[in-house]
Amino acid sequence: MQKVALACLLALGLAGPASLAAAEETPITVRVISKDAKFIGTSMGGVRVILRDARTGERLAGGLTRGGTGDTERIMHRDRGRRARLAGPSAAKFETTLELEEPRLIEAEAYGPLAQPQAAHRASSTQWVVPGRGLSAGDGWVLELPGFVVDVLAPAAHTTLKPGTRRVRFRANIAMMCGCPVTPGGIWDADQYEVKAVVRKDGGAVQRVDLDYAGSPSRFAGTVNIPGPGTYNAYVFAYDPQNGNTGVDRTSFLVPRE
Repeated sequence: MQKVALACLLALGLAGPASLAAAEETPITVRVISKDAKFIGTSMGGVRVILRDARTGERLAGGLTRGGTGDTERIMHRDRGRRARLAGPSAAKFETTLELEEPRLIEAEAYGPLAQPQAAHRASSTQWVVPGRGLSAGDGWVLELPGFVVDVLAPAAHTTLKPGTRRVRFRANIAMMCGCPVTPGGIWDADQYEVKAVVRKDGGAVQRVDLDYAGSPSRFAGTVNIPGPGTYNAYVFAYDPQNGNTGVDRTSFLVPRE
């Protein structure tokens, strides 16, 4: 009889800790916002989000942010308080529910926008997460991606120009990481950004020239003088002197001998 009672007590003792360690559903919402702009979602191919255990590296969940760029007035309001909620119902997000048995220090990694690989960046953050206590209230877990999306439209990569060419017209599309357009006097003011083309031949800088707003949202253009035939490499950059935000794209072109 005593043996039976002891066995029951041992069983209860073993069951207690096991029940305390049962996994709890813990919802997590991750949003990725463009520096000085809006959320990055479906229109830009989404951002790849990975959740890992920060200590062991174990992958816990992964997927893409989906949805819109969010409410412009809510996000870009000049007088908003530091604790103002930015995300509305339309703001892009990645949602998952983890089964956690104990607190975990979790790393969230974001990479994108996936539709513009030349502009893609990676950002990461760590945060403690307790079983049953999610990170979906308010804005959720927000990561910021810096940069501009810069697309060199002309000259296209590896373009062969006419022999004797001495002036090359550069055209570029400059947008925020969320895809939001850049216009003079707009919320994202073309007049406050520095946009330049830098052309190199044989590893040396040939010329650095301003690209000016070209009359359509996000379009910039300028003409570079080149010294003669050869193979040229170039890059176009956009820079915001107010916060250091920067984006780059590259191209190349060939001018044959006459």
